[in-house]
Amino acid sequence: MRIATYNVNGVNGHLPVLLRWLRETAPDIVCLQELKAPQEKFPLTAIQEAGYQAVWHGQKSWNGVAILSKVGEPQEIRRVLPGEEEDAPSRYIEARVGGLLVGCLYLPNGNPAPGPKLDYKLDWFRRFQDHAQTLLAQEEPVVLAGDYNVIPTEMDVYRPESWTADALFLPEVREAYRQLLAQGWTDALRTLYPNEKIYTFYDYFRNAFGRNAGLRIDHFLLSPALRNRLKAGGVDRQVRGWEKTSDHAPVWIELENPA
Repeated sequence: MRIATYNVNGVNGHLPVLLRWLRETAPDIVCLQELKAPQEKFPLTAIQEAGYQAVWHGQKSWNGVAILSKVGEPQEIRRVLPGEEEDAPSRYIEARVGGLLVGCLYLPNGNPAPGPKLDYKLDWFRRFQDHAQTLLAQEEPVVLAGDYNVIPTEMDVYRPESWTADALFLPEVREAYRQLLAQGWTDALRTLYPNEKIYTFYDYFRNAFGRNAGLRIDHFLLSPALRNRLKAGGVDRQVRGWEKTSDHAPVWIELENPA
C-alpha cells in the first residue's frame, strides 16, 4: 500500500499538477494540505474522475486538508483536534481508510517569531501531542502525515545557520517534535534514510529547487503497529520541477499489507 502526503499549495490553482501526479504515481491514500479553498469549492468531480474518494475540510483562502482514497471510502472521524472549536482553522482531518487510521495535518508556520503566531503554533502542537498520545493508546495502525512545519535536525535543511531564528527551526519547536517521537512514533523517512539529506520543500525564490536548497518539513509518523510494515519511501522530487507547481514535493511511503 502506497500512502502519500502533498502540500498542494492551492488545490484548484495547482489541480493540473495534482491530477498528473495522481495519474503517474497512483498512490492508494493521499493526504493533502493547503487546499486554500472553501468547502464547496473542493474539486470533488475531478478527484473522483481520477479514481479517488475523498473527505476534506476546506477554508476560504487559507489552510485546508483532505484525505483521498482509491482503496475504499474514507470514514471521517474528526476534522478538528480535541479542544478546538468547530470553526477553527482547517488544519486537521482524521479518517479510517484501507485498514488504517489516518490523520492529515497542516501544523501552523509560527512566523514571525517570537510573537502570537509562534505561541499559537506551540499551543496547537501541544494539543496535537495530546491527541497523538490518545491515538497510541488505542494500539491500532495509525499514520500521521502532513506538513509539520518543523525542521527536525540540521540534516533536514540546507545551510542550517540561515534558519536559526525561523519558527520552523527554533529549539522549542524541534523539542516539541522530539517529544512527539518519544511517545513511540516512527519518523518513516528518517528511519529509511538515516544518513541522507532529504528535502520536501523548496522556496520559489533564489532558484532554491535548482540549487537543491531545501527543507524536510513534510513527515510521516507511524504508530508501533506499522513500524515493521514500512518497506519503502521517498520524495517525488520531479514534481517540484513541473510548470506551475507547488513549492512542496509529494512524499510517499509503502507499507506491507498485513499477513
